[in-house]
Amino acid sequence: MLREPESRGLPSPQAAGEQHGGQDGETVALTASQELAPSPLLQEGIKEGLGAMREGAAEPAPTRQGARTLAAKALARRRAYRCLNRTVAEVVHFLLVKDKKKSPVTRFEMVKYVDGDLKDLFPEIIARAAEHLRYVFGFELKQLDRKHHTYILIHKLKPLEEEEDLGGDGPRLGLLMMILGLIYMKGNSVREAQVWDMLRRLGVLPSKYHFLFGYPKRLIMEEFVQQRYLNYRRVPHTNPLEYEFSWGPRSSLEISKMKVLGFVARLHKKEPQHWTVQYREALADEADRARAEASMRARVRARASARAGLHH
Repeated sequence: MLREPESRGLPSPQAAGEQHGGQDGETVALTASQELAPSPLLQEGIKEGLGAMREGAAEPAPTRQGARTLAAKALARRRAYRCLNRTVAEVVHFLLVKDKKKSPVTRFEMVKYVDGDLKDLFPEIIARAAEHLRYVFGFELKQLDRKHHTYILIHKLKPLEEEEDLGGDGPRLGLLMMILGLIYMKGNSVREAQVWDMLRRLGVLPSKYHFLFGYPKRLIMEEFVQQRYLNYRRVPHTNPLEYEFSWGPRSSLEISKMKVLGFVARLHKKEPQHWTVQYREALADEADRARAEASMRARVRARASARAGLHH
């Protein structure tokens, strides 16, 4: 999960689903809301709870008793969000499994995965699930029949059109972008255990076969690492031994930090500028890339001019 770093200024969609108007076959859409929580599959620690979202009122300065009450409320809100995050992950996993049979999914089937306390948030859960299906797995969630509330997944050939350099498999590309985003938002390196924990929160077990990724741990270690999209190295002075991931040289060449930050921002329904530290770093990276590109073009022109001079 992309948790909010303690030392950084890091930090959903409004309910769409059945309440969203339109024609049969419409895509389940998300509307941005600065008041709602970030992506449930990317962040486990949430500062604002369901009560704060609904009430939007500032708390008065607490007394000692009031402080205990506020702490209890904050704990309840965190538990509520963990439950919400888990529900979204379960709905995503259910839809991916159902897609193997290419059969429509009904609202009733999905509601079974929602606890009673969260049923009034079902449109929001569907909207968040749709966003992750699109950006992470490369699927579009379409509503086939508004009257009977049936849905189907449509595979998008290019879930991340701007990442064409990576090419190939959409779901695997989405997984790589998730890992690169996690690394970038956590300070450019993450412990191995954090990556496996993120997969589990997506409903993907690292060592168990997944119909989209094969064996995820093998995919990461044998393809992403060997193809130099990821670096994998031992963390010094750790006992027991620990390992960490960072961006590999191929990722640094093919994918800009701004593109990865944009990917994270879309999942969180935020603007990239929301994360000031990462945004400044991404701007600096863009400037470095522009200078390198300009320098390369200048050398090419100089060589071309030199060759032309030899022929005169």
